[in-house]
Amino acid sequence: MFDFEKLDVFHKTSAYNIELDEFLDSKKLDFTTHDQLKRASLSIMLNISEGSGRRTPKDKRHFFVISRGSAFECAGVFIYLKNKKVATEEEFKKFYSILEEISKMLFAMINRLS
Repeated sequence: MFDFEKLDVFHKTSAYNIELDEFLDSKKLDFTTHDQLKRASLSIMLNISEGSGRRTPKDKRHFFVISRGSAFECAGVFIYLKNKKVATEEEFKKFYSILEEISKMLFAMINRLS
């Protein structure tokens, strides 16, 4: 088992990405928005994975900071989608809430490594 598989935030992010895929499949988004949201969402999960494999706290922290930045990026895209009325208020709240929780989990991990 890899270290990242022991992290609740990894499993939360993995589940978020599955839900996001279903959301993206149900919407007709322009290529750029679809691609950016998908890449940023995967970046959250992949940077958690990569960071957990680093040896020093400083290196781990670096990847967790990047991961948290990607969560912020996704939240920004969802605000855009809500304002454009592509995402319903219910969809927005669901994904925004998940991203907020992921961000808080990452923030706690980052602080423990400081």
